[in-house]
Parts: sequence; structure tokens; C-alpha cells
Amino acid sequence: MKARRPIRKQRSEKGIALLIAIFVLLLIGVMAIALIVSSRTETALAGNYRSSTNVYYAAVAGLEEARSRLRNNNPNSFLNTAPAKFLPTPGTPFGTCNPSYVINQLPGDPVVPWDPANPYFDSEFSQEFPVDCGGAPPPSPSPSTSSVWNSGPLNGLGFPGPMYKWVRINGISEQSLNLDTYPNYDGIKTTDLIYYDSTNHLTDVATGNPQVLEITALAVLPNGSQNNRTQKLVQYLVAPLVVNLPNFPAALTLLTKSSGNDIQTFSASPNASVNVRGIDQDTFGTCTLGASVAAIGVFDSQDKSTVNSGIPAGVASHYTGSGVPGPNSPPNPPNPGPDVQIVGGSFPSSLQSPTGLQVLVQSITQNADVTISGPANGSSLPAAMYTPSPTPMTVVVQGDLDLTGWGQTGYGLLLVTGNFKYDPSASWRGIILVIGQGTVIGTGSGGGDFDGAVLVANTSAGGSNLGKVIMDYGGITNGEGIHYSSCWVQAAQPVGFYKILSFHEMAQ
Repeated sequence: MKARRPIRKQRSEKGIALLIAIFVLLLIGVMAIALIVSSRTETALAGNYRSSTNVYYAAVAGLEEARSRLRNNNPNSFLNTAPAKFLPTPGTPFGTCNPSYVINQLPGDPVVPWDPANPYFDSEFSQEFPVDCGGAPPPSPSPSTSSVWNSGPLNGLGFPGPMYKWVRINGISEQSLNLDTYPNYDGIKTTDLIYYDSTNHLTDVATGNPQVLEITALAVLPNGSQNNRTQKLVQYLVAPLVVNLPNFPAALTLLTKSSGNDIQTFSASPNASVNVRGIDQDTFGTCTLGASVAAIGVFDSQDKSTVNSGIPAGVASHYTGSGVPGPNSPPNPPNPGPDVQIVGGSFPSSLQSPTGLQVLVQSITQNADVTISGPANGSSLPAAMYTPSPTPMTVVVQGDLDLTGWGQTGYGLLLVTGNFKYDPSASWRGIILVIGQGTVIGTGSGGGDFDGAVLVANTSAGGSNLGKVIMDYGGITNGEGIHYSSCWVQAAQPVGFYKILSFHEMAQ
């Protein structure tokens, strides 16, 4: 009996190894299936992340292209490459209901953001402007231009650029932002355009403030079906940073500000038409005229005497401004003229020294649209600033500039660090700064004039004192002189880069 018991125990354990093997194989199979499912999930997540990242950066690339091309000193700026009506004319703000589009399309894949039947239709526009534009779609057609990736030389590289489809540029209002802006926090959201002031506020006050623009970009990846592709809609609010120029206290400001270094020469034309007026003129666009300033501004009594003695008696009554009104101004007071005023108290003290003026020159140069090495003449200036559709630009001539015989009208800010020569066949709308050698010579005849403001200073003397200035236009026999215009001064303010005020990803 005892000998049989081990034999029965061994027989009862037969087949257990097979069960264990099946169980282990089953466990391994389950783990393998789990790993496969997990791998597929991770692959899908990685693919989704890659797609969302790619489409995000593609959309941001569109925003950055438009922001960069808004600056005139970009070789691919809209000024240089876009149709004339792509951006509003100078002095006219960018409306909310008249957007412009940058188009970036692949061959055989047309992009028409104002067409509701187009797969890349800008449906966001009507949602943003239900009050300003009545919820209407973008105007058909809207002004448009090609992206740099659809233009030479990039379109010949053989590979596509960022996959954004279009970028929209337009103005904004309190209504479109759903935001009550500075300074009237009254709870009333109007359709007035929004600007950016020097205290870093969004404001509906246009005077002297750059406009805030909205830049919106749509990116779509070529994955999946037409209606099931990865896409992203992003948006910037941007505003140009303006170089801070002084308020010009006169149509012509002769800056000396140091004992013994006064005006070396001032000689005015004997022709009565060649006058200097500080009475504000030439409104355009939405700009309105402001207060008058002095005809000629100086900084001490000796300079005032020098200027007065350099103006022939027969033309003195034509030098009018805030100190000497014109003969037709009510109640028709006597008009002895000329209007020459000491303006040191109304001109920033920081700019009454060579160091302060050199800092200003450097700031303007860093933000200039064009910098030219002198000696230069009229043919050296960029044609875009005077023909066929002139756009105010900031141009710096590092050295001498001679506009004798030029015969054009320039628009914007002109900074000359050397000697400046001209004849009245040349006209200017904006600001002329002759800071450096401080010499201006005018000769000849013509019908041109300078509308805006002119400032002359000599920073080349060395040390802490300004040098002597020379203002000699006694050789001009015919022309219209220098006339103050606050509107042209405002239009000529040099613009720096466009600052990003906000970034927004829109829900799709």
C-alpha cells in the first residue's frame, strides 16, 4: 500500500506544464497586444503633436512675414513689392472693413479668402466685425499681394515654404475688440479706430498716435481630406514704435545754444515769394491743422538780430507766424514782420547739445528706411518717396546732399549730416534735418517749397558746444520758401519696428 502512493501522486500532476505554458503564452500575447495598442496610441499622439506644432509655427510665420513687411526698410516691404492700393495712402488710416490679404498658395490650390465657396474662406472676419461691418464677409475682391514664398527668388528654390494660406491686415475698433479703451473708460464701445499712445495705452485718440493693426493668419496642412485637415488661426495686434522727435517750435529752427557760436550766416532771398511762414497749413486725410508756430526760431538775442538783419526790408512782412500774424488775420493788425522768435524754452533741453542731437541722429539712422553715403544728389534718393505714388520715408544721407536740379517732391523725413544744397525746383513734404555740418545753401529759381519743418544744427565743432550754422538762400530768385505744416510733420515721423501688443489663438 505504501509503495503505490508515490505512483498515484505522479500521475495526478500530468499536464500541468502544458497549462502553465498556455497561460504564459496567453499572458505574453496580452502584453504584446497592449504594447501594440500603446505604440499605436503614442504614434498617433506624436503625429497629432507634430501636426499641431507644424501648423502653429506655419501660422506664426505668416504673422511674422506681414509684420516685417509693414516696415518700409524691409527689401520685401509692401511699399516695394505690393500693388499701390494694398495699403492705404499716406495720411489715411487702415479701416476695419477694408482688409488686405497676403496670399500664399501651392500650385493647383487657389486661395481666395473673400470667396465663401473657397476652402480657405475667411469666415472669422464677419464674426469679428458684426457691428463695424454689419457681419458682412470681406469685400470681394479685397486688395491682395503674394507672399515672399510665392515670389522670386524663393519660389524658384524647389521646396515649399511655411504652409500658411493667407494673412489678413486691418484696423480694429473698440467694438471688434469688445474693449473700452483709454482715456474715456465710459463703458461705451464705439467703432472708432484704435491707436497706441506714448504711455502704452490703447486709445481712440488719433492725433499724433500710430494706429494699431490686426494681423490674422490661417495655416492649413496638406494632410487628410479637404474638410479634415489640421489648421490653425492666430492673430497679432501690432503698433509701430515711433522715434520721438521734438515738437518743432518754428517752420525754420536754427539751433546754436552756445555763447560765441551763434549763426555765422543768415541770408534770405530778396524775392517776396520766397518766404518763411509758421502759420499751419496743408491738411490732408484725417489730419487737422493745429496752432501756428514761429516763422524762424533762434536761441538767443544775438541770433535774432543776425536773422532780422539778413531778411531784406522789402520782404520782412512775408515772414509770418504765431508772433506776427498775416495781414489778413482778424482784426487785420499791422504786420511789420519778420516773425523771428527765441524758442529755447519750448525746445527740449536734452537736444540743445551735440551729445543729445547725436543720440537723435543715431536713433533716426537705426530706424531709417534708406541710408545713403554722401556726397549724394537727387538721383540717390529712393524713387518710392516721390513717384509714382509717393510714400513718406525716412532717408538718412551720411554726408553732403545736393538737390540742385532735382525737380521732384520728396515725402517723409530727410536727415543730412553734411552740407545741404538745393534749388526751388525741389520740394519737400515732411521734415528736413541738417544736423552735422549745419550748412544750408539755396540758389536758383523754381516753384517748389518745403512744407513741414526744417531744423539746422552744427554738431561738428567738437566739445560740449554747438558750432556755427549757415543758412544762406539769398541766391534764390524765385520759389515759395519754407512753410510749417503739422500734418506733414506728423506724417513724416520715422517709424521703428512693429511692436507685438497681443497674441491670440482662435478656436477652430
